Amino acid sequence: MNLNKVFIIGRVTSDIVLKATASNQPVTNFSVATNRTWTDKSGAKQESAEFHNIVCWGRQAEVASQFLTKGGLVMVEGRLQTRTWQDSNNQNRKTTEIVCERLQLGPRSQGQGAGIRQSADQQQPRKYPNTEPKEEIPEELPDVSLDDEIKPEDLPF
Repeated sequence: MNLNKVFIIGRVTSDIVLKATASNQPVTNFSVATNRTWTDKSGAKQESAEFHNIVCWGRQAEVASQFLTKGGLVMVEGRLQTRTWQDSNNQNRKTTEIVCERLQLGPRSQGQGAGIRQSADQQQPRKYPNTEPKEEIPEELPDVSLDDEIKPEDLPF
């Protein structure tokens, strides 16, 4: 059996830019920092940070670019993938990144507000269909008389 699954919870290291492929597929790349704290043998507190490259596709890329900002807390669930390419000097390069399969936004601080971050060319936030509150219809309950005899053939099991 094989398993390639990654979970990280950390802080976004820069504001996210949404791009599109030639086939108009939304994609975004960003980095998440995770910290580790421990006490060494001498009793001194130590801390280190790891930086993880994340790739989001499709609707998750749009959500990430819309709601994530530098310093924001995020949980990313995904899989590891290694890509190879040639740089401008024709040297082969490799990078390992996390391909996002699920994205969970962290809590927003008071200063960030509850609104959607808008770019300069975006005047109004998106409107989603069927988001209006629906009128509740009371459920009609049948009348039950406790005086009626229960017959075995009336039981559903």
